[in-house]
Amino acid sequence: MPFNLIRDKGREGRRGYTLPKPDVEMKELESILPKASLREEKPRLAEVDEPTVVRHYTNLSRENEGIDTTFYPLGSCTMKHNPRANEAAAVVPGFAGLHPLQPEAQVQGALRIMHELQGFLSEVSGLPHVSLQPLAGAQGELTSILMVKEFFEDAGDEGRTTVLVPSTAHGTNPATASMAGFKSKEIGLDQHGCVDVDELREMVDETTAALMITNPNTCGVYERNIAEIAEVLHEAGAFLYMDGANMNANMGRMRPAEANVDIMHFNLHKTFSTPHGGGGPGCGAIACSEDLAPFLPDPAVQKEGDEYSFVRPEKSIGRVATFHGNFGQMLRAWNYIRMHGPDLKDVTDMAVLNANYVRAQLGGTYRIPYDELCKHEVVVQPPQGKKALDIAKGLIDYGYHPPTIYFPLVVKEAMLIEPTETESKETLDDFIGTMLELAETSEEDLEEAPTHAPTRRLDETRAARQLKARW
Repeated sequence: MPFNLIRDKGREGRRGYTLPKPDVEMKELESILPKASLREEKPRLAEVDEPTVVRHYTNLSRENEGIDTTFYPLGSCTMKHNPRANEAAAVVPGFAGLHPLQPEAQVQGALRIMHELQGFLSEVSGLPHVSLQPLAGAQGELTSILMVKEFFEDAGDEGRTTVLVPSTAHGTNPATASMAGFKSKEIGLDQHGCVDVDELREMVDETTAALMITNPNTCGVYERNIAEIAEVLHEAGAFLYMDGANMNANMGRMRPAEANVDIMHFNLHKTFSTPHGGGGPGCGAIACSEDLAPFLPDPAVQKEGDEYSFVRPEKSIGRVATFHGNFGQMLRAWNYIRMHGPDLKDVTDMAVLNANYVRAQLGGTYRIPYDELCKHEVVVQPPQGKKALDIAKGLIDYGYHPPTIYFPLVVKEAMLIEPTETESKETLDDFIGTMLELAETSEEDLEEAPTHAPTRRLDETRAARQLKARW
């Protein structure tokens, strides 16, 4: 219900709240606050009763879409269900009431959680050293590439000025390289949607610091030549960084270290099922090899005997986040991993199975640009004559959050669908049926969608160029 409508329902003298008596007299406030900060007239607020207030905000909440309200197949985002057991762990009073400045002796339980989580992530990745500091995947990327930069500066190798980025990379990858002071160069794909190794061999030279690769990549395809790619880089003295945004397709089945990856980040707020969206909250933990370990952010957690404590790596790049990182997300991820244990591989297996089920059912009606088994997500293209944007808007009318569209950029009219492992066959069948129905819907009708949403289509170009950030 828009503000003007709730105001229209108001009547003078109605109240939907009771405020406590102020403990400061108005005269005291007037003597403290600048005159320019004091109102001369009452604000134009609706005078309404409590039921109207409650209904207003309840109706607003119904306009939100999220994993708790609908199927959310947002490709490359892993919008899986967040088990409520994780939420219970995060609000245990002994954890929720901690202060980051408390002495180590008073927070041994929290330090144990962090230390064990470091070990879990080391086991999943095969890489021996972990930092939980970064607050998001993009910050995990930046931290990793800053460590690479510090490694070469420490070695006196000033010629490493370039980071290579495949055309299937996440958009943050070239931005990360630039922020860390490197030039980024793009590498093309082969016929399978993977990094073109021949082109890579031509591009790698003494100026190359690292390659940033996502595996599986954003086409939903596993980089089958990743070990060879690592070999090419290592022969040139460069590092292989792996963007871990798609680790939901790897857990228990592929350990990056076994493909000779040197450093990577995790999205705890994706792979390990902690709430995310809208820019946070997150945790972009990183794992690295022995060579890069001295440059990890400060601090890490170590265990000596029965005691846990913070430690600063020898040549640390310093802090990349306030205090010790996003502890609430660490708790949730620790709980999630403990619940699954060795069965984490089952999460991967079901995520891959669900994505391939969607691929098989949509294939023939929707175009599949890379016609081979996908991993945890699949890229499809609408039938000829249809637009990805129109199909996405049509899905809204059926109560689905649309998948990612027009990404990856290498596929025209791309729709990137990631069902995750937490969706049932029944949910997938309903979604697939809707996608097939939309494929048969006329272009004219699709161009009108959505017709049942709280708002109709926006002029997205105008909205981007003439954004009104306040009402």
